[in-house]
Amino acid sequence: MFGRARTIWKRRNEMRVVDVYFRWTLHCIPWMPAFLMLFGVVPLAGLTGRPLAIALAGVAAGLSLAQGGLAAPLLNRALDRYLNRGATPRALLLASGLITLLNGAALFALLFVGGIGQEDQATVLMATAAAITPVYKAQCLVVSKRQFLGALAGTAAGTGVLLFVLTGSWLGALGMAAMVAFAGLWSFVIARPTGWLLSVFWKLDAARTTASRLAVAEERLRFGRDLHDVMGRNLAVIALKSELAVQLARRERPEAVAQMTEVQRIAQESQREIREVVRGYRKADLQAELAGARSILRAAGVDCRFEGEEGVPLSAEVESALGWVVREGTTNVLRHAADVRTCALRTRIDPERSVLVMTMENDGVGGTEAGEEGTAAGTAAGSGLKGLRERLQPLGGTLASGPVRKGSYRLTVELPMTTAGVTG
Repeated sequence: MFGRARTIWKRRNEMRVVDVYFRWTLHCIPWMPAFLMLFGVVPLAGLTGRPLAIALAGVAAGLSLAQGGLAAPLLNRALDRYLNRGATPRALLLASGLITLLNGAALFALLFVGGIGQEDQATVLMATAAAITPVYKAQCLVVSKRQFLGALAGTAAGTGVLLFVLTGSWLGALGMAAMVAFAGLWSFVIARPTGWLLSVFWKLDAARTTASRLAVAEERLRFGRDLHDVMGRNLAVIALKSELAVQLARRERPEAVAQMTEVQRIAQESQREIREVVRGYRKADLQAELAGARSILRAAGVDCRFEGEEGVPLSAEVESALGWVVREGTTNVLRHAADVRTCALRTRIDPERSVLVMTMENDGVGGTEAGEEGTAAGTAAGSGLKGLRERLQPLGGTLASGPVRKGSYRLTVELPMTTAGVTG
């Protein structure tokens, strides 16, 4: 039996264990009035030797035991209501309030007709105050703080007035009112912060779960972005060189073998790069991408000119980001290689705005093809430029793309000089 209970307990996650701990801490406290009745009030009633006193003490003890049994479902429902997971347990609150009222009546009767001595009345009064704590614990969890404190003040004042009417002792009435107020405040201090802490733990657990899901989503985005960037250009080059090899082979030109050898090399390189993407280690090298873009564009019959600042020190992150820009821009040009004749890539520093500017501009865009170029380049809906923006955003960079004049298309990237590692 104990082994099965331990197995069930171990299957709970950490948050469930914390939740059970807080709830059972509250469940144990309502049994304190029952122990006070059984081991304090009942023996005092027995010492009087009066059957009425013993009966009243027994009724009060029985009601306290019933209150302790009712406290578990009542406080569970009250905590669920505080955590916005359920409705207010009105029926249980009503039953608990009725038990508390009957218990208080039995204890008051014990004071005045049960023959309890004046020196033992303090024990009965303490038991009376303790008997109201279970319903107070539940009430403070389902109503606002202002409502609870208002109800507590009314209950304390009413109890004090009732005791003054019955005894005529204003000192005793004041002491009873203070004891009831203390019991209510004690219940509030125990139950309300417990509910608040439990809600904080649940929110933290939800935040941790959300963070885990976001990490998975971010990794998926990274993988999709890197796969697109890696395979986009390579597949375009493979398609271009395969078409060239077919044309050379039809003419029985020996250069077809060299072209297919290059296709094989690019395919093998693509396999290696995909493995690096899966491992998360893929970084674009700016100089390698520039050399590759120049070679590929010239092979496609595109006149390319690369102009830039010489000897400008760039951080590794910026070089990698700009390498991806060159790769994506080259991919977009290759998709329209039949129409593109010139392509210019320029890198410069704008001292007035303290930004590093890279532009990649090509011709061959016009009419319907301009729209196709925009879509291929990933203007608004495409994934290529969206992935570039995601790469540039952590570096404080911006990206803009679109037609600039008739037949031309421009891709512009700007990075702060401080982020780029440029000192001036």
